[in-house]
Amino acid sequence: MDIILAIFLLLVGAAIGFIASRFLSASVQDNQKLSEQVSNSESALAQYKLDVTEHLNDSTILLEKMNSTCQTAMKQMEKSTQLLQQATPVDVEGMPFFSKETQEQLAQTVTLRHNRGERKDKVAITEAPLDYSGEASGIFTDKKQSVTNTE
Repeated sequence: MDIILAIFLLLVGAAIGFIASRFLSASVQDNQKLSEQVSNSESALAQYKLDVTEHLNDSTILLEKMNSTCQTAMKQMEKSTQLLQQATPVDVEGMPFFSKETQEQLAQTVTLRHNRGERKDKVAITEAPLDYSGEASGIFTDKKQSVTNTE
């Protein structure tokens, strides 16, 4: 009976061991999956940090270039301002608004218009325009008009 009891205990122990190993191996597999996820997340975070650092470095370089360009433009503007201030003032009073050719053309136009205006004054206008009717139409009188489209 001792042998039967030993075999029975051996079978029960094997069953408990088998079940325990199943549960333990599932948690081991879960732990392995979680550790893989953690390592993937850590590598993704490290890559993200590198990308952000690279972006910030590129932005810094671009801002430095913009700053140097703005400084160069400011220096150029200062030089231009100084040159304009040092230039001799131009006599605006003696400078004509139009060029010589334009002034000649304007003078010719003015004389032509004056000549044309003199001719119109000399011609006596005795007739009414062709689109003018000599008779009153009666539109502005207080007469009542007859209605033509009554029903």
